Amino acid sequence: MHFLEFEKPIAELEGKIDELRHLSDGGGINIADEVRKLEDKVDKLLRSTYAKLSPAQKVQVARHPNRPHCLDYINALITDFTPLAGDRVFGEDRAIVGGLGRFRGRSVVIIGQEKGHDTDTRIRHNFGSAKPEGYRKAQRLLALASRFNLPVITLVDTAGAYPGVGAEERGQAEAIAKSIETCLRARVPIVSAVIGEGGSGGAIAIATADRVLMLEHSIYSVISPEGCSGILWRSNTNAADAAAALRLTAQDLKELGVIDRIVMEPIGGAHRRREETILALGNAIDDSLESMRGQDGGTLIARRREKYLAMGQKGLG
Repeated sequence: MHFLEFEKPIAELEGKIDELRHLSDGGGINIADEVRKLEDKVDKLLRSTYAKLSPAQKVQVARHPNRPHCLDYINALITDFTPLAGDRVFGEDRAIVGGLGRFRGRSVVIIGQEKGHDTDTRIRHNFGSAKPEGYRKAQRLLALASRFNLPVITLVDTAGAYPGVGAEERGQAEAIAKSIETCLRARVPIVSAVIGEGGSGGAIAIATADRVLMLEHSIYSVISPEGCSGILWRSNTNAADAAAALRLTAQDLKELGVIDRIVMEPIGGAHRRREETILALGNAIDDSLESMRGQDGGTLIARRREKYLAMGQKGLG
């Protein structure tokens, strides 16, 4: 387990538990009562710590390397998954994973950003930061969903779109804008879930949905706290202040009306109980799809349009 800076007291207690278990296994000493007491302390400390996380600490949890990623959700929730590759214009972008599959008996199109779990997979998936061809692949899959009347599930987990020269040369901004437009015009239900980090236009490109869900300790913002700090203070030392000002937590965004539902995580975050988190998100996605069952394409487009216009009007007000 990778422990975050604010989890040091928890790490120390869990280290003691591991030592005691080792002693018990190796020497035949019965120390089960002492282990239980320490486990109770860990549970209480986890509850108290995670009940009062600051925005900056939530950023750390959202980026935790052990959190379940897009492919973990696909492998657990989607059966008969058939990946589709390429944008039919330039090439394949592995930062965005997508394809056809079945979600609890429904045929669906699923699109998500994959960060990777280790050095090799992070490089292969470009840390979840897509290039224009990734967003054009998403557009192709959205068009496919509309053609065959398949609901769409999108999983958001990216620090932002790839900012390299090549991406800009190939029309990064246009690709993101076109993805947003394609989402708005899709004639099928779209459910989007922010499972970790929802960064800037790179996230919005596939999160312009009928229902937007967020895991309890995920984040969603127009810019990273470090990027905001760099612009305003010419240094990333004020990233914690920026995180608080950006209102990037699920709780803030629910209050602002930007998202529709918060999916609670197990005590200690999604990285501690991955299967439980995946199941909870699957249930929330299922509920969201069920709430839109039977709605025709015209109704979905009109309500989606009203939803995002209302956000702008509320913000201007």
